[in-house]
Amino acid sequence: MGLPGVTSVLLVVSVSLLAGPSVQGGKILVFPVDGSHWVNMNLLIQGLHARGHEVTVVRTATSWYITEEAPHYRSLTITLPEAISIEEQDFFVTFLVKMLAIQKQGASVMAFMSFYWEMLTSLSKIHQQASLLGVAMFENKVLMQSLRDTEYDTVLMDPGLPVGVLVAHELKLPTVFNVRWITSGEGHFVVAPSPVSYVPTSGHAVADKMTFLQRVKNMFHYFLNVYIDRFIVSPHYERLVERYFDPDVTFYHLLQGIDIWLMRVDFVFEFPRPTMPNIVYIGGFQCKPSEPLSSELEEFVESSGEHGVILMSLGTLVKGLPVEITSEIAAAFAQLPQKVIWRHAGERPSNLGNNTLLVKWMPQNDLLGHPKTKAFVAHGGTNGVYESIYHGVPVIGVPLLFDQFENLLRLEMRGAAQMLDVTKLTSQNFLEAVQEVLHNPSYRDNMKRLSNLHRDKPMRPLDTALYWIEFVMRHKGASHLRTESYKMPWYSYHSLDVICFFLAVLLMLTAVAVGSIRFLCFRLCRRSKPKQE
Repeated sequence: MGLPGVTSVLLVVSVSLLAGPSVQGGKILVFPVDGSHWVNMNLLIQGLHARGHEVTVVRTATSWYITEEAPHYRSLTITLPEAISIEEQDFFVTFLVKMLAIQKQGASVMAFMSFYWEMLTSLSKIHQQASLLGVAMFENKVLMQSLRDTEYDTVLMDPGLPVGVLVAHELKLPTVFNVRWITSGEGHFVVAPSPVSYVPTSGHAVADKMTFLQRVKNMFHYFLNVYIDRFIVSPHYERLVERYFDPDVTFYHLLQGIDIWLMRVDFVFEFPRPTMPNIVYIGGFQCKPSEPLSSELEEFVESSGEHGVILMSLGTLVKGLPVEITSEIAAAFAQLPQKVIWRHAGERPSNLGNNTLLVKWMPQNDLLGHPKTKAFVAHGGTNGVYESIYHGVPVIGVPLLFDQFENLLRLEMRGAAQMLDVTKLTSQNFLEAVQEVLHNPSYRDNMKRLSNLHRDKPMRPLDTALYWIEFVMRHKGASHLRTESYKMPWYSYHSLDVICFFLAVLLMLTAVAVGSIRFLCFRLCRRSKPKQE
């Protein structure tokens, strides 16, 4: 008679344990970054919407990825005096062409200076334009009052363009970062101890085991990044802080005071380094099992027979590659027995082989998960790297800009990729790199090992991300996980004042000891002298 009652209780307890803690009908304000960053932010928004949360996305009128209408969020569109450069579809194309021209000059001082002048000019302009979003919002008193009246539970943002940090501070809301890159480079350098003796700095593509000269160069890049952040990027936001907040508020402290950092990193891929309790690792959260291909694409893939298929995608930048480079790539592909699916939106190479299919878009994740896919030619963007790791597909890397060099170096160090210099690319060296990856089984074996490690987790990275966002909503922040060390003066943080104190004490004790010894020696000498008559 008592058995059904016990069963019911066990059923209720089991359901409760499976469900876990949750937040019903929370309100989340999102500040994304356009372009490829939006792809993974959109996945988080879809997951939050599926859990019953109301999501509002702040976008500009010129956004080209972030649509105004969507079933899983409502948008808040801000019109700016001018479009943010990265929201213009041809910005990265133009920028890439300039960077390639500079890189072809070689490793001269002039080339280095030209590279950084072009980069810093563009970077300053982007953040100056982005800061205008904060001005437009703060000056719109009706809008700000509406945001207060909505009573959001948290702010979720990509700090690549960190103006949302200021809005969150004004609204007194806890904040979660969906982050890898921030104003000063890689996000760890803002929030976690980062010894440059073995932690490669942003822009320096080296392993964590460095020679003396590499450590010198690493230190140089560290100070260069600090300079760029403090004098090129941050001043645009510091001006907003001075204009709208109290004198004791600083922009850098607002960045460091974020509750939870959802770091798009997995240590299967990243080099080991110190971390902090409010950093949650969600690298590869956008990855998922492959789905069936369209009938036309499946037919093309199956027609490859035992040779299989090679994928190539250089992201949104592909149409920016000069024709002379794409012609070299096409000539190499034409010599292979494999079929090739190439995402390419630029001018069609005249020497394209019969084995190569050009597409303007392809279901990259689904193709990487297809058993006939043998290799992936990629530019080294984070999303593509993690998808290739997830599906165990080795990479031929052609880095173009930003962190792509560092990403591909990490894969190459693990024996899962071959990397080429796009400025020195020829059909011959490209063909040799592809054949090496195809015919040397170590590349696929190493990538399969990384895939097994990456998948072996107690929770899916996406579920981990959603859990911590809801954690912040439930507890109105996560201050117990956040160190207050960022409020310390730099000399206190590095204990220089303590070291100086101990040195002063040591010098004082040494002086006392020396003085005492000299005094005793003087007394003894006086006593040992014979008395004069």
